[in-house]
Amino acid sequence: MTFMQRLGAAAGLIEQRLSELLAECGPEKGERLAAAMQHALLGGGKRFRPFLVVETAALFDVPAEKALDAGAAFECVHCYSLAHDDLPSMDDDEVRRGRPTVHKAFDEWTAILAGDALLTLAFEVIARPQTHRDPAIRAELARLLAHASGGRGMVLGQMLDLAADKRGEPASPTLDHVRRLQALKTGALLAASCEAGAVLGDAGSDHRAAVRRYGEHLGLAFQIADDLLDAEGDAETVGKATGKDSAAGKATLVSLLGIEAARAQLDEAVRGAERELEPFGEKAATLIEAARFTASRGH
Repeated sequence: MTFMQRLGAAAGLIEQRLSELLAECGPEKGERLAAAMQHALLGGGKRFRPFLVVETAALFDVPAEKALDAGAAFECVHCYSLAHDDLPSMDDDEVRRGRPTVHKAFDEWTAILAGDALLTLAFEVIARPQTHRDPAIRAELARLLAHASGGRGMVLGQMLDLAADKRGEPASPTLDHVRRLQALKTGALLAASCEAGAVLGDAGSDHRAAVRRYGEHLGLAFQIADDLLDAEGDAETVGKATGKDSAAGKATLVSLLGIEAARAQLDEAVRGAERELEPFGEKAATLIEAARFTASRGH
């Protein structure tokens, strides 16, 4: 099975589990909120974050079916963030995954509430005994997800991003500022998705730290590839508007370094990710391919 086939197969399993969890834990079918949550959560995306949960858990011999619910919780948080990020008051996007964004398909207040509900659903799923039999493991997964997605992680990253866009703060963004912003906004949840697999597998501290560092390198590669796609990609292929960063004068690693230097940084991030997986040998082959796949989006 090729990497893309493996990613696609995992996405199908995750999509099915997300649909089941939404039916079990979400609003009654037919409610406007349920429809908006479904629009935000289902029917698109590579499901990369839950895929990382499943694959890193496999390093520690956790079967895929035992990692799906934790992965689904991470995907709920990711999809909530997209529903909110797309709002006119934030990134003001009208297309996501080739479809109208939630606020365009419904309205702004419905998009806000659907995002709120998905965020809450994530922690309901994490807390369920079906996610893991050990309550200490479930508590650690919840802590990890909260830290990565909240005011020390993704939300702070989005705040810094919007402060730059809407308030011009800082007036002259540095490379360090952009790296920190992107590590928080994009990298924190990706790194936590990887670490979650180690938590599910009750990994030792050294292996858990290595998997997290892999995720941090992967997050950097993911963001650089995204910046390159925005600079050079086609909206129809990418599934969302492109060229927005340049049009807005937004500081990115691409704008600060230039395309060729950014690609060099992308390649170095992938090499760093691969180095962290060396202790796992052949068991890490799929995760190595995941890092290379991430980089290929920017080449």
